This record gives sequence, structure tokens and C-alpha cells, in this order.
Amino acid sequence: MSRLTHFRCIITAVLLFGSVTTSVTAPAGQLPTLGDATGSYSSQEEFRLGRAWLREFRAHVGQWRDPITQDYLNTLVARLLPNSQLGDITPLVTLVSSRTLNAFAVPGGVIGINTGLFAYAPDQDAFASVIAHEMGHLSQHHFAREMARNERTQLPTMAAMLAGMVLAAGGGGNLGIATMAGTQAAAMQSQLSYSRRYEQEADRVGLQAMARSGMDPTAMPRMFATMQRLSSMQGNTPPEFLLTHPMTESRLSDTTSLAQQYRTNNISDPGPEYDLIRARAMLAMNMSDPGFVRTRLEQDKAHPIALRYLDALNDSINQRPDQALATFDQLAREAPDILMLPASAADAALDAGRREDAIRRCERILRLTPDYYPARIIQAEAQLGINPETAFQSLRALADTHAEDPDVWNLLSEAAGRSNREDWGHLALAEQLQLKGDIEGGLEQLTLAEKASQQNGDYALTSRIRERRKDFKQYQETLEKFR
Repeated sequence: MSRLTHFRCIITAVLLFGSVTTSVTAPAGQLPTLGDATGSYSSQEEFRLGRAWLREFRAHVGQWRDPITQDYLNTLVARLLPNSQLGDITPLVTLVSSRTLNAFAVPGGVIGINTGLFAYAPDQDAFASVIAHEMGHLSQHHFAREMARNERTQLPTMAAMLAGMVLAAGGGGNLGIATMAGTQAAAMQSQLSYSRRYEQEADRVGLQAMARSGMDPTAMPRMFATMQRLSSMQGNTPPEFLLTHPMTESRLSDTTSLAQQYRTNNISDPGPEYDLIRARAMLAMNMSDPGFVRTRLEQDKAHPIALRYLDALNDSINQRPDQALATFDQLAREAPDILMLPASAADAALDAGRREDAIRRCERILRLTPDYYPARIIQAEAQLGINPETAFQSLRALADTHAEDPDVWNLLSEAAGRSNREDWGHLALAEQLQLKGDIEGGLEQLTLAEKASQQNGDYALTSRIRERRKDFKQYQETLEKFR
């Protein structure tokens, strides 16, 4: 079944900001930890809390897992990153399946983007302006500055923010989460409602980042004006982004003036990539009404290639693989530099059960761009049904570089099982579970993995599993702060 058909819409989400002073990234071949559980509120503490927050968030709120869209978002954030005053940080981008217009950032370098943002941002620079603004909050350490005013609210406030997001997203079945939201609502509101000064700082830094990254900074006030119009039409239910980013006329005027000052003649042609991704995301949100998606794209003057791409996606979803592949292939010939086109064809071939075709298509992509994540994971998934041992080796390599990706561990667990590697199967499942907030389940799988590795005489793996158990227990201690 197509990844687009796996999209799970969530009614709403509450905006959350945070700050990052540094990010701890794992070298290739090593798994990340959440930092030292002791010490004062610091960069390590921010990282530890933020990544624990993400695990708990995943336990309650659905994400849209689409490697092609994920890669696009990672590339867009990477483009802004050198100009965002964030220092040596490698953000982790998560895509939330929600129709609401929103984006958020939390300590630890986590940047969240609601799929609904694609519906309201008509072009790449408008979309990027929201992300640039979020990164501005991070670079100015607004969360940490608020925490410094009252250290006693540090952890409860993060817990309350989590509760608010989970409940608003319709995933608040946990009584503890509900109670937390009720008792700490005032603290949450206080911390989320940034001051006018903070908003101005985030606007300024975001505008600078856009201009220096070859984007049009005037897209930010244009996007803000769109949100403001939407707010006036919706009355008591404004976009989530505006709930914690009050948009006054003076702020909009100031942002417009600043954007004009930062605007240069070095604005890059964005190309059709955003329109392609937008078609992909909007179709996932409107599976039963592709005509609506087409009309919206046409109204926003999307690149013509995006409309044909939309047709191909629709053909793939409706089990017309020959038509879909023919269109994808034609588009790839016309735009050979856009990797998502042949990757979309490989994905469509996999969805149609044509595993060998999917593998060949991925191989052609990887000969030119060996590290292209969508092709690597699509190829590995296709290999599962043909050669589990090859899939296992491919996914082990992916896990080294994408240790925070639950999908990679899920596929690795399956590949290990099919290739009779019980120890690795339990270890991979443990990693997937802990990334989704189920530390108890992860620890149980580590126990099984350790037993299997000892039976196999793989003492290096046994040692690795024991180290991960220590890490998992640290995760568990931190997660308790949110429960």
C-alpha cells in the first residue's frame, strides 16, 4: 500500500517552541544518548530533555513517515542552518500528520512541521519563512531565557507543553497527561506566549537567514498576512501558529519593512521541488478528493510539472502502476536533476509489488548519489522480499547514520528476523520502541537480544546491548518527568 495511504490526519496541534544551545550528534556507527542525567540546566540538559520530549510525543501523536518528503524538509532546514545563528547544531526534523497550520521547535534541536503547513504556504519561500522564524526562536535561546526567570518551572512547563500538544492533537487518552495539562495550563500559557521582543528577535533572525540563504525575505510578512486573513475568517479558531505568535498590525508592518531592507538581488529560483512535495502532502491529506488538490495548486500557480506529478501519484494510489511509472519516467527525463522524481517511481514500483524493478531504479539513483536517503530505504524495503540478508546489511548501514529514525529500526528488525538473526531482531525492535517512548518494551527486547547474542557467541554485540541498557534507563528516568 502506498505511503500516501498511510497518512493519518490529526485534527489539531498546539504550538511549542524551545531553544537549543548545542546539539549532540552521534558519530557514524554509534547510537546517540540523551546526555548526562545529572548537572544543571545546560546544553546537555536541553538536548536530553528535548529528545526525551520527542519520544513521549511520538508515543501519543501520529507522524507522517514519507522518506521523500522527509528528505526535502531536511534539505530545506540544512539550507537555512548556516545562516540561522544556531552554531554547531544538526536539527532533527519530524513531520506531524495534522491538518493545522503549524510548526514548532523544542530543546535538543527538534523541529516539528505539521503537514497542514503545506496546504497554506503557496510557495517554497513562504513555507521556509515559518521554519526560519522557528529557528530564530532557537538561536536566541528564548526557551532557556524564560526558564532562567523561574527554574522551578523548567520540567513541569515542558511536561505541560507536551500535554497540551498531545491533548489538542486528539491523543490524550492518558489520564496523567490530562491531569498534567489541567494543573499546569497557566504555566504552559505563560511560557508559550512569547513577548513582543522575542517575536521581533525571531522575525529578524529568520529574515536574515532567508536573505543570506538566497530566499525572498518578503515571503515572511506575506505568509503572516495570509495567517492573519485566515484568522479573521475563522473567528474563534485562528491558526495554531498565531495562538502563541500574536500578529499585530505593528508587527506585520515592522516585518514588512525589515524584509524590504534585507531583500537582495541574489534570490535563487526555487524550481519545482516545493510544488512537487506540496502535491504529495496535500494528496495525502485529501485522498478522496484529488480534484481539490489540483484546483489549489492551479490557484497558487504551481509549476506545471507538479500537476503531472499529482496525476502520477493518483495513478499509483489507485493501482494504475503502468500509467504512474510512465509519467514519473517522463518527468525524470525532463528534469534529470530532481531526484525525487525517479525516487517516486521506485516507490510506486514497490507499492505495486514490483520489487526487482524498484531495486533497479534505486540502484540507478545511488550510482550517482550514494547517500540519497529515500532511494536507500526504498531499496532496502524492496530487498526484504527478495534477499533478506542483503536488506539486513543495507539497513544496518542506514541505522548507523539514521539512528533516530524509527522506520529504519523497524525494517532492520524485520530483515534480521527473515535472515535468522534473532539477536539483532530484538535489538532493532528495542531501538524502535524506545524511539517511540516505550522504554519498558525496549528493555524487555534488550534482555532477549542479550540472551540471543550470548547463545551466538557474539560478545561484541552483547557488550553493545549492555551499554544500550544503561542508555535506555537514562531515557526512562527522563521520560518520567513528563508523566
